Amino acid sequence: MPSLVAQVPAADSARARAHFEESFCFETDCADVHQGLMPAPDFLVLDVRGPEAFAAGHVPGAINIPHASIIASRMAQYAPGTLFVVYCAGPHCNGAARAALRLARLGLPVKVMSGGMTGWREEHFPLARGASAAATA
Repeated sequence: MPSLVAQVPAADSARARAHFEESFCFETDCADVHQGLMPAPDFLVLDVRGPEAFAAGHVPGAINIPHASIIASRMAQYAPGTLFVVYCAGPHCNGAARAALRLARLGLPVKVMSGGMTGWREEHFPLARGASAAATA
């Protein structure tokens, strides 16, 4: 009897390639975000956790908009075509996926930062602390 890993055969190479190429349209990772923040990012990072979690530590330059607060009137302040990168607490949290869905429903380009704050901390990237003026915008 094959292992649980091998019970379902792997996709053929063409399907696997298409799947993994497409996944980069939806996700990025902490290292790519960190590198992309310097010197001038071509995306906007949204921390979609609550204000307390944001104040305790967040990606430098991130704006705090909890996922439930992502609505058309609030997002209208950003230039059309702005690419949003969203993150939440980490892999155990679906807040980033909820935020990404809200942004996509508004017709806005979005990617999820895989790993969220858990991944950011595990990579030992710097944290910013405290609330920002933009957090309440």
